[in-house]
Amino acid sequence: MLWLFLLVIAIFSFGLTWVLRRYALARSLIDVPNARSSHTIPTPRGGGVAIVLCFIAAVVVMNVLKMMSFNDSLALLGAGAAVAILGFLDDHGHIAARWRLLGHFSAAFWALYWIGGLAPISIFGATIELGILGYVVAAMFLVWMLNLYNFMDGIDGIASVEAVTVCVGVAVLYGLQGGISTVAPLLLACSVLGFLCWNFPPAKIFMGDAGSGFLGITLGILALQSAWISTNLFVGWLILLGVFIVDATVTLIRRLVRGDKVYEAHRSHAYQFAARQYKRHLPVTLVTGVLNIAWLFPLAWLVVEGKLEGLIGLLVAYIPLVLLALKFRAGDLEGR
Repeated sequence: MLWLFLLVIAIFSFGLTWVLRRYALARSLIDVPNARSSHTIPTPRGGGVAIVLCFIAAVVVMNVLKMMSFNDSLALLGAGAAVAILGFLDDHGHIAARWRLLGHFSAAFWALYWIGGLAPISIFGATIELGILGYVVAAMFLVWMLNLYNFMDGIDGIASVEAVTVCVGVAVLYGLQGGISTVAPLLLACSVLGFLCWNFPPAKIFMGDAGSGFLGITLGILALQSAWISTNLFVGWLILLGVFIVDATVTLIRRLVRGDKVYEAHRSHAYQFAARQYKRHLPVTLVTGVLNIAWLFPLAWLVVEGKLEGLIGLLVAYIPLVLLALKFRAGDLEGR
């Protein structure tokens, strides 16, 4: 029954993306290339709304069928919808950065209220419980996830491939543990899969801020929810999300150190330099998926199974990614 429902979600996502593409073309909602773009052909935008609507509908159905808890559903629905609406409005006009940030933190605290904040974290046998401070730390994590996903949605298919491979990887880890519901990550993967058919290089439609922001905060919420089951599962999420977390964070730090205005649009992420170097988006998008499957998933599995200490697993996963990001000039000046 669940697998049939997942197939239906993917099909609806595919069809709704087609409808949104027709709408964008009719209303001239086109992303026209400029000096800060990584694409060269005018392309419709806003297709991420299909991901949002399909996932929200799926969560409502799962909640009605008692296959997802009420609190977890409210966390995902409220925060995700708020971020998607903000992104949609920003896609169709412009919202000042301070109001967007206020909206992002409001959505984060909404989600944290329903999931109970940040779970106690175990490191080398010691348990760290931050209490009320944990809400602040977790909120900053969610807002960073939201924004970094937006930053990383800069070439064809990369944000979609990241979401699908991470969610499927997590679902496998949950399944191997036994007794952990795989519903939420699989619903998100299938909601993205239908859109990916249109977004895969060369993209016929872009996700837009509504879709990328929604994916970022939803993945962040799912990761924080897993921490209440075990710290190792949470670390597994962080490992699987490593490509995006490392590229975005290294880029941000280098730009901050240089004194750049970090809120301004730029093309200085490692994946953007790589796409320009190879003159195509496809190799970079495919390598992202391969890294998730061949490098990060095995490490996440070792951590979740307790065969590798979480912090060590995180370092083993991230250090090569940091070196790779630096090799491809993450945060470097674009003109160099």
